[in-house]
Amino acid sequence: MHPRPETERPVVLVVDDAPSSLGMLCDTLEASGYTVLVAPDGESALQRLELVVPDAILLDGIMPGLSGFETCRRIKADPALAHIPVLFMTGMSDSQDVVEGFASGGVDYVVKPIRAQEVLARLHTHTRNARITRMARDAVDVAGMGVVFVDAHGRLAWRSPQAALWLQDFGTPALPGQLPVALEAALTPEAHLRLATPGGIRLSVRNLGTATLGETMLLLSLQRDEPGHSARLAEAALTPRETEVLSWLAKGKTNRDIGDILGTSPRTVNKHLEHIFEKLGVETRAAAAALASGFLA
Repeated sequence: MHPRPETERPVVLVVDDAPSSLGMLCDTLEASGYTVLVAPDGESALQRLELVVPDAILLDGIMPGLSGFETCRRIKADPALAHIPVLFMTGMSDSQDVVEGFASGGVDYVVKPIRAQEVLARLHTHTRNARITRMARDAVDVAGMGVVFVDAHGRLAWRSPQAALWLQDFGTPALPGQLPVALEAALTPEAHLRLATPGGIRLSVRNLGTATLGETMLLLSLQRDEPGHSARLAEAALTPRETEVLSWLAKGKTNRDIGDILGTSPRTVNKHLEHIFEKLGVETRAAAAALASGFLA
């Protein structure tokens, strides 16, 4: 699977068993700067996704063969694709389809006959939100840590790429849903576990409390038996936002750059850095960045 450079035109995959009826929509999307891929059914859509990762998917819920709802479930079950916003296309009176669309992982829906300008507005919002969310969550991995979100029912809702690799040692299933037994104790408020992993390394799991949608956020990091940068950073108890700031600092971003990425002011970023420096026991940006980089080594 080949992700695209950020400088390329955003890509939308349109999945409909009668794509000719969406010709005007596809033309409008192309004229508005999108690259449009078309698939006539769910199986074809999944094959397209093996070759390219689009920025959004417009999906007809009712199709012959593999339905749009089942197609969406399969997309959301793949960690490499789960971040893609799926917008369902449905009939005016198909309220049950709308419910099933959301249940299968869709983020929004548009009503047929399709109004191109409405679709454009919704696509812009969802693709932007998905990109910001992905950058923020993936940024945690830059500092050598991983993130796991557990829903209100105790099920594994999402994990970052780094967390997914570490959790393989504990028999985590390929699909989200079942929380590894080893992590159940971490759901206790303010829990901090250290789990043994192969190779003389321990996995530190810290409960950071309730995040959005009532989910519990767990921060994962590796700790070797000998003291070093990794242990020092893991014991600093940085908040999720402080971890994000440190991640971007380690990549050489300025306070203004970090503020733009995280949607906050440079002054707020500076306040976060003051707290980070205090927790890490350093005085300069270079020292903090070195600790974060050292954790990756």
